[in-house]
Amino acid sequence: MAASIKEVAARAGVAVGTVSNVLNHPDRVSPPTLERVMNAVEALGFVRNDAARQLRAGQSRTIGMIVLDSSNPFFAAVARAAENEATRHGADIILGNSGSNPEREARYVTLFEEQRVQGVLISPAGDITSRLRSLQDRGVATVLVDSEGDPKMHSSVSVDDAAGGYMAAEHLLDTGRRRLAFVGGSPDIRQVADRLEGARDAVARVPEASLEVLTAADMTVLAGRAVGQDLVERGRDRLPEAIFCANDLLAVGVLQSLLLINGLRVPQDVALIGYDDIDFAQSTVVPLSSIRQPAEEIGRTAVALLQEQLGQAPLPPRQVRFTPELVARQSTQR
Repeated sequence: MAASIKEVAARAGVAVGTVSNVLNHPDRVSPPTLERVMNAVEALGFVRNDAARQLRAGQSRTIGMIVLDSSNPFFAAVARAAENEATRHGADIILGNSGSNPEREARYVTLFEEQRVQGVLISPAGDITSRLRSLQDRGVATVLVDSEGDPKMHSSVSVDDAAGGYMAAEHLLDTGRRRLAFVGGSPDIRQVADRLEGARDAVARVPEASLEVLTAADMTVLAGRAVGQDLVERGRDRLPEAIFCANDLLAVGVLQSLLLINGLRVPQDVALIGYDDIDFAQSTVVPLSSIRQPAEEIGRTAVALLQEQLGQAPLPPRQVRFTPELVARQSTQR
């Protein structure tokens, strides 16, 4: 059983209030007393209940963050940058992974409310407007990450995914491909819907071009591999000339299916482009073309926007939108 603050006080021969001052306001304690209490803390292995202290004070140094997929290197990079920025402001981040599941997302929001976090950063899996309004009514600052919402209600940091989808499809069309396919997860995911919308706009500008839409079970390598296998089983003459995947994990799975399992050539038989430009996109068997999102800037900006709401004179909500960038590699060469 963990030692209590009363046991620390008894061992050090001081009052409980003195131990509290040592833990929270060491400048108020004389050096000899400070040393005596810290020796007792170390000897007893005392760990203070920081959550309880924060509940009593009605405030917290923690920030809750919910991402769609913590296994996706893009979200991992966003979370890492947010954590580094939070540390600069003397705060800590608790990370939750919704797995694109609205019910799981709701449980994390409830947990963060119970923990009295100072703010929540969230990449929503669905419509979370009412929950965000509830958080703000309770004084919890919120920032949407890699997403947008009501600009009067909360700050957001996002990427113009429609522009990114347009870039991806336009690039494939510029290489001479005309029969394109889009592979994405659920269209309820805003990022998927926006990237598809952009791709459709680009294809609509080329009269002889077409875009087939394929829905993967989720946004993972295994799901991409399954879609790739389904395409191959159609026969070579029915394959699309080029494939745009809604993220790099799907693209890596499709690449594995086409190239490693079925012996097709990329880009000679099928060109392939992903989205996010995760670190290993350039290290795949055939270096993968991708649409780059500034993951680190997104993470840093999310925390900065939150800090604007936490100051003594909170600033009004602000929206920051980044423009993605095309990174062309071998997988789309002609």
